[in-house]
Amino acid sequence: MESAVQLIELGAIILALGVLGAVSVRFSISPIPLYLIAGLAFGSGGVYPLTTSEDFVSIGAEVGVILLLFTLGLEYTADELVGTLKTSAPVGLADMALNALPGVAAALLLGWGPVAAVAMGGITYVTSSGITAKVIGDLGWLGNRETPALLSVLVFEDLAMAAYLPILTALLAGAGLVGGAVALAVAAATIAVILFVALRHGAWVERFVSSPSEEVLLLKVLGLTLLVAGIAQQLQVSAAVGAFLVGIALSGSLAHTAHKLLSPLRDLFAAVFFVFFGLHTDPHDLPPVLGIAAVLAAVGIATKLATGWFAARRAGVAATGRLRAGVALVPRGEFNIVIAGLAVSAGTNARLGPLAAAYVLILAVAGPVLARGVEPLTRTVRARRTARRERTPQTDDDVPVAPAPRPGPAGGGR
Repeated sequence: MESAVQLIELGAIILALGVLGAVSVRFSISPIPLYLIAGLAFGSGGVYPLTTSEDFVSIGAEVGVILLLFTLGLEYTADELVGTLKTSAPVGLADMALNALPGVAAALLLGWGPVAAVAMGGITYVTSSGITAKVIGDLGWLGNRETPALLSVLVFEDLAMAAYLPILTALLAGAGLVGGAVALAVAAATIAVILFVALRHGAWVERFVSSPSEEVLLLKVLGLTLLVAGIAQQLQVSAAVGAFLVGIALSGSLAHTAHKLLSPLRDLFAAVFFVFFGLHTDPHDLPPVLGIAAVLAAVGIATKLATGWFAARRAGVAATGRLRAGVALVPRGEFNIVIAGLAVSAGTNARLGPLAAAYVLILAVAGPVLARGVEPLTRTVRARRTARRERTPQTDDDVPVAPAPRPGPAGGGR
């Protein structure tokens, strides 16, 4: 009887996610806010609280995070990451300072303590690579001049997360400053080893997992990703970061095939992950934090606009392209929820989870909307300025005055 209830609940969740996904496609918006709302509906205090399938959803959520970061890693090579880290450091550091400080300041002003402040800094800092990539693709911005600069910011943020998540995990576990330093050292060593393997022995890794059978390739890649993610977590490195680095180790046609095979699984379990986060957020806890979330969201839009403007200006892009880069960085999503999930699981301030959920909901919706409106808005502003200049009547001061004739030589000319 219990298994039948589990199947009914799982079927209802997946079907509801499918319907919400169809709505997001219809209106060209990110499905992440809708998935979070579904989690709120199925969680404690929601419309239909789950009773038997929460354990499965919990495991599925972990797999979702791992696959999200693995497929993101497939987009880059180790050489690209090293090169990007060197060239985009000034913009990346400015991005970190501009966007992490509001979250840190908010947590400290609210009296949540330094550990919650570190978590909030991460929540307000990192852009949703998934939503941004979708926005760029949907709007046809992939070939724009600002896109490489924009992608370099995203890569820098991903690398920053590789260092940040182990420190946050150690702090949440109560390890303190020394424990955080040790965790960072272990994380750095683990990352260095995986990057070394990717740079020097990537061909060996590819030979190991490659297969003419797509079924065998799927099993090998998925198994290796989960195995490395689990080992990374045992070493106090985030499982998500371990999966990200496995994705980096694969390249070429193998990476393309692996991406194609794992994308459906990623989409399924990623949706489950967002639902799982919503399950642990009581809808009744959202109204008290909506004001704070709205203020942080407004600040977050301004700081990401500044980041994108700076990055695109360094690349020699005009004003419209700078605005496009800024609005493309506005969405928050998967990493922000990962960070909030870690903090909530560790028992930090109870208001942090609802605040993060409200913050992500606002910016996951606002980001794509702003991106769609930036070009029409700039065209309208430019047209109004042109029309205003044409309508402005000339005054006497505006009429050019011909220079007075120079006097000829005394006594007349010849």
